[in-house]
Amino acid sequence: MNVTDRGTRTDRIVLISTLLALAALYTLWYHADDDRIAALLVFALPPLLLGIGVLVRRATARFWAGVFALCWFSHGVMIAWAHADERVFGLIEIALSLTIVFSSNAPGLRAKFGKKA
Repeated sequence: MNVTDRGTRTDRIVLISTLLALAALYTLWYHADDDRIAALLVFALPPLLLGIGVLVRRATARFWAGVFALCWFSHGVMIAWAHADERVFGLIEIALSLTIVFSSNAPGLRAKFGKKA
């Protein structure tokens, strides 16, 4: 079943740019890691692929971006709390994941709470 995305152009631009920013953050964060390839496959590839899915207007990509963002938020909180040397990365991850949650749910929130015709 091919369900198209019903979000506005602005919703898609915000979501795509935030997903790409998150992928860039992970690339910067893990660039010097010993297991750099594994870290990039686990952390940077999912937001990149979801960004492509949102770009081609797949509604499932928007849904999964919101689901994954909850995990990214938890990861950011854990890093910000437990690792003082990586706290800035964790806080940026928290901000980006919250933006993803709200922008991925914007069409549904607008339908639920928007002005009635």
